[in-house]
Amino acid sequence: MSQDSAAVPDAARKLAARRRREIVAVLLFSGGPIFESSIPLSVFGIDRQDAGVPRYRLLVCAGEDAPLRTTGGLELSAPYGLEAISRAGTVVVPAWRSITQAPPPAALDALRRAHEEGARIVGLCTGAFVLAAAGLLDGRPATTHWMYAPTLAKRYPSVHVDPRELFVDDGDVLTSAGTAAGIDLCLHIVRTDHGADAANALARRLVVPPRRTASDMGHQRYLDRSLPEEIGADPLAEVVAWALEHLHEQFDVETLAARAYMSRRTFDRRFRSLTGSAPLQWLITQRVLQAQRLLETSDYSVDEVAGRCGFRSPVALRGHFRRQLGASPAAYRAAYRARRPHGAPEPALRPERADRAERPERERAALGAGGPDRFAAAAMAGHGLATAEAGEAGGSQPDGYASRLAEAAVGRGAARPVLPGQRERPVG
Repeated sequence: MSQDSAAVPDAARKLAARRRREIVAVLLFSGGPIFESSIPLSVFGIDRQDAGVPRYRLLVCAGEDAPLRTTGGLELSAPYGLEAISRAGTVVVPAWRSITQAPPPAALDALRRAHEEGARIVGLCTGAFVLAAAGLLDGRPATTHWMYAPTLAKRYPSVHVDPRELFVDDGDVLTSAGTAAGIDLCLHIVRTDHGADAANALARRLVVPPRRTASDMGHQRYLDRSLPEEIGADPLAEVVAWALEHLHEQFDVETLAARAYMSRRTFDRRFRSLTGSAPLQWLITQRVLQAQRLLETSDYSVDEVAGRCGFRSPVALRGHFRRQLGASPAAYRAAYRARRPHGAPEPALRPERADRAERPERERAALGAGGPDRFAAAAMAGHGLATAEAGEAGGSQPDGYASRLAEAAVGRGAARPVLPGQRERPVG
C-alpha cells in the first residue's frame, strides 16, 4: 500500500497553530539500532537547499531518560526531551529496541497528544510497535519488518498488518518495513511535502532509487518461514510442523483442523490468534514459498513444481504465485537465474536429468567400447528414462510463513493480497 498522499483520503486532523509540518521530531530510545535511527536524521537534518531540497527543522528528542545507548554500545545525547514534540508537525519513531518490551508511558502520551493536534506520525521498521502501543494504528493498515509482522498482528489484532509493503501511508499515520524501506518512506514524505523534483534531488544526493514500490522491477517480494516464537509451546505446533512436511500432498484446512481434533471454526480462531493469519492464507503462502525455492534450486518444469507443492493444477500455482510475488513462475525463474552472481552453482538437477546430462559422455564411451549396438542400447535406455519422467509423482520439502523483502528483477505489480479469511476454499 505504498501510495501517494493524493490517493489517500485526508484523515489528518487540523494541525495545531504551534505545530509546523516542516518541523520534524525524531524520537530516540536506548537500545535502538543505529541504522534505522540515522535515516530520518540524514533525510531531515541536513541542509541540502543547494541541491533543490527544501529545508526541514530537525528536533532530536530523547524518548526516555539518558543515557541512550545504541548499536555497539555507542552513547547518544539527544538535545531535546519529550517536551519538544509539542512543536513538531511530523514525529518519527525510527525503531524500538525490543518487540517484547512496552514503550515508556510518557512517550506514548506524547505521541497521542501530537496526533490529536494534527501531527503526522511515522513509524519506521519496529517503530510500528510503538505506534500500535499508543493506539494510533487501531483499525488502520500498517507494515513493519517482515520478521515481526506476525507478532504485531497477533499482539494488536485491530491493526491490519501487511508485511508485503515497503511502506503504508494512511494519511496522518505512516509506517515502513525493515531497514532500507525507511528511506523509501522518508523520500515519500519529502515527495508529498515538496513534490517529485525535491524527492528526486534528495535521492540523488543519498545515491538511492528515487521511488521504489513492492512490485517494481527492482524490488521483489519474498516469503519466509518465520512464525511467532510462541508457537513452539502451543499444541498447534505439531499440526503446523506436519503441514510443512507434507506440502506436496493435496490437503486443505479441514484436514489440519481434524489433525488438531478441533472444529473448523475453533481451529480458524486458534490459528489466527497464534499466527495473525487465517489458516487457508497461511497454507497458500507455504505452497508458494516452496514453489519459489524449487524454481530457484531445481530444473523442474512449472507443471512439476505445482505437483510438488500440493497445488491441484499449474493454473492454481500460477495464479497464487503471481498474486503473492508479482510475476509468473517462469518469469521469476528466468529473472532469478539472470541475476545469479557470476560463478554461482547451477540449480541442482534431478537424478534422472543428471543422468541424461551425462548420457552423451556415456554414449561416446559405449560407442568406442562396443560399437553401434551398444550406442543403440544406450539411446533406448534414455528413451525409457524420458517416458518415466512424464508420469513422475511429486516429492516434498518443508517451508514457511510470512512475508519479507529482497531484490529480484521481476514483477510488474501484483494484485492486492488476499485478506485473511477471504478465500475459504481448498488450495488450488
